Amino acid sequence: MMKKFLLLATCLVCTLPAGAGASDRYRNRPPVIVSPDLTAPWVMQLTGEGVRPAVYRPQAPAATRKQVERRPTKRRLETAAVQPAAAHRAQKPLKSQFDPQFLPQMVAYDTGEKPGTIVIDTNNRFLYLVTGDGQARRYGVGVGKPGFEWAGAHKITRKSEWPSWTPPGEMIAREAAKGHYLPDRMDGGPANPLGARAMYLGSTLYRIHGTNAPWTIGYGVSSGCIRMRNEDVVDLYERVKIGTKVIVI
Repeated sequence: MMKKFLLLATCLVCTLPAGAGASDRYRNRPPVIVSPDLTAPWVMQLTGEGVRPAVYRPQAPAATRKQVERRPTKRRLETAAVQPAAAHRAQKPLKSQFDPQFLPQMVAYDTGEKPGTIVIDTNNRFLYLVTGDGQARRYGVGVGKPGFEWAGAHKITRKSEWPSWTPPGEMIAREAAKGHYLPDRMDGGPANPLGARAMYLGSTLYRIHGTNAPWTIGYGVSSGCIRMRNEDVVDLYERVKIGTKVIVI
């Protein structure tokens, strides 16, 4: 009789509806939560609704998150800092880049200066050799860096092929303070900063000369001299003579 009673009780338990008994504790099954912290082990959390996982990454308050989202990213900052095309020459020159607008070409040029006059527009980095009839031969140039700009009118007083270079004392001292040590003198040649040709302006230390760094054409990088690509300065050298008027604006 006892065995029949136990068997009947067991059958009644098996037929109870789902969720009945034990204060309905399992009416809603607890969710399976994967830890959001990807640096932690993949721990399977069996917790009730509204209970945060045992391994979690704390989130910033909503207001803080919105502030972070509004903050410009690095890419946006770089884009905002990009200068317009007209001002790109203030940036550091790259060896792999050369703007084709600085190649020699004939252009319309309205001026009252006589043919044979050289006009150097330092702001736009162009040198014009006036040919007359409202035209000029235009070359790209490198000019004085900030603090070394100048303007004025001179004449070419001397011309030199593959000139030697004797840095002024103040330049040697200035570069030494930066950790750059210049030689007292350098013979002419491809490695010489004055390049293939030099045309000296008046009694100043300024020259129109070639360069061993052609990628700097179009930029303000010199100590006041006007630099050109070697092939361009050779071309100009052959077209002008001692006594040519040079106007720097």
